Amino acid sequence: MANPHDLKFPAFGDLLSKIRFESDQGKIWLDEQRMILVHSSVMGLLRKELVETFGIERTKGFLMRFGYHTGWKDAELAHKLRPNISTDEAFFVGPQLHGIKGMVNVKPIDLNFDVNKGTFYGEFSWFDSYEAEDHVQNFGLSEDPICWTLIGYASGYTTYYMGKTIVFKEVECAGCGEPNCRIIGKPAEEWEDHAELERFMLPDPIADELFSLQSQLQTLRENYRDSSAEEDLPFNSVGRSGGFKNVCQLIRKASSSKITVLLQGETGVGKEVIARDLHLNSDRADKPFVAVNCACISPDLIEAELFGVEKGAFTGATQSREGRFERAHGGTIFLDEVVELSPRAQASLLRVLQESELERVGDTRTRKIDVRVVAATNEDLEEAVQQGKFRADLFYRLNVYPVYIPPLRERTEDIPLLINHFLEKYHTLYNKRTIGVSDMAMQALMNYKWPGNIRELENMIERGIILTDNNHQIELSSFFPSLKEPSHPLNVINNQGQLAHINTSEPDNEDWLEQLLGEDFSLEALEQKILLRAMEKANGNVAHAARRLGLTRPQLAYRLKKREE
Repeated sequence: MANPHDLKFPAFGDLLSKIRFESDQGKIWLDEQRMILVHSSVMGLLRKELVETFGIERTKGFLMRFGYHTGWKDAELAHKLRPNISTDEAFFVGPQLHGIKGMVNVKPIDLNFDVNKGTFYGEFSWFDSYEAEDHVQNFGLSEDPICWTLIGYASGYTTYYMGKTIVFKEVECAGCGEPNCRIIGKPAEEWEDHAELERFMLPDPIADELFSLQSQLQTLRENYRDSSAEEDLPFNSVGRSGGFKNVCQLIRKASSSKITVLLQGETGVGKEVIARDLHLNSDRADKPFVAVNCACISPDLIEAELFGVEKGAFTGATQSREGRFERAHGGTIFLDEVVELSPRAQASLLRVLQESELERVGDTRTRKIDVRVVAATNEDLEEAVQQGKFRADLFYRLNVYPVYIPPLRERTEDIPLLINHFLEKYHTLYNKRTIGVSDMAMQALMNYKWPGNIRELENMIERGIILTDNNHQIELSSFFPSLKEPSHPLNVINNQGQLAHINTSEPDNEDWLEQLLGEDFSLEALEQKILLRAMEKANGNVAHAARRLGLTRPQLAYRLKKREE
């Protein structure tokens, strides 16, 4: 550990490199988290209104919890940027971000901790606290310390960082007339009044009850206004977009009849899920639901598989066997990729639809059958008819009640709902609990064109959960289908670039780019020169050089090693 009296913050480069402004999109990013710039005075007005509405004690708890969760988020970034968590430099991410965000100027006084042993002692001075200034402006000097949000931040950050409850207390406060603020942090059990301090970090039961009642009232109002729309949603569906609700309405109306339904849509849009919902919402729900992917069965066997076979009908038919239609008797059969049916199977299907009867392969006996048929295809059946690939009379018989399921790119408002649905599913399956998807990852997933639709989204969420540790956010790098897709999340983000440090006092000058891109230019040689110069300026310290370059230490170490080989 560093000498307590000689503590200094490391360079800010690695933190500043994670800030990116997308002014044209109205977004600011800190790594993968969306940020906002808010007037300090407006935060002061919010604080004033909270105090006048809920009183000092409840406002204190609310703002401490607000700060606590903010600090917790930043601690995740600390582990990512400076992975050697046993060092002061790694821990200092939190205090440095406090300053970068314009909240307070932090000066370290003393810091000793051991993550493995769980020991911690930290002492810091705070100068120019925005919170102290706002409180004094609105209420005058206080008898008690009032930097509640900042204290909550320090406690939340350190608790996550150490893996055990660490509580900071403000022992001097500028809001009480002191020249500056001073805080001390140590494990909760080492404070005599730790129960009182920890109480402020817990949700306020009365406030929670008020919010809960308000939420219930809002839900009742929405249900009252739009109760008919809720009835349109099938049993197991997730979505709220207009296109999806239209599908749900059509399915609900079809469920009360025996009409044949043709589901159309791209691969992965959830045709089988819709077919199951149709079955579960019909009066056949207690009868079998049989799903068949016609593309997965050999054309020579498809007729026997669907309609059954009699013993001796062909070589290998050693016994009589019922087909999928007979197994679905009284219920529903779902024929996916129906366009792949052989000509003989198409003729047999047409007979089932028209006469409600079938004959097994190799049999002369006709069997009556009561089956609701739901067919699906991701191809244009009309075009298949024109090409002679599909029977026209069968197409017209299937096309009585067509339902088009829109692709995911046309129902982007459903993506957050689907993500939450799949998170819950795979949290349970893998016995893990992440804290959701990062803001940047969510934006990228919303922009992605989803060639594989909902199936692709589900697979991506499953992968993200597998790759992410417990109690961490799923980051953008955990999601990657084919990089050839232009709308792939990684491509979307990479094309947006990083924060540019622009000197606004001088006009843009790109002459140096023109000079670089001459005939003898070598990107590899330029990179080597940059790496060597950074190492020189850092006196051979890899960690310091990495921060200058906006890289992590492992990233720079890898590049240096690669140069030596």
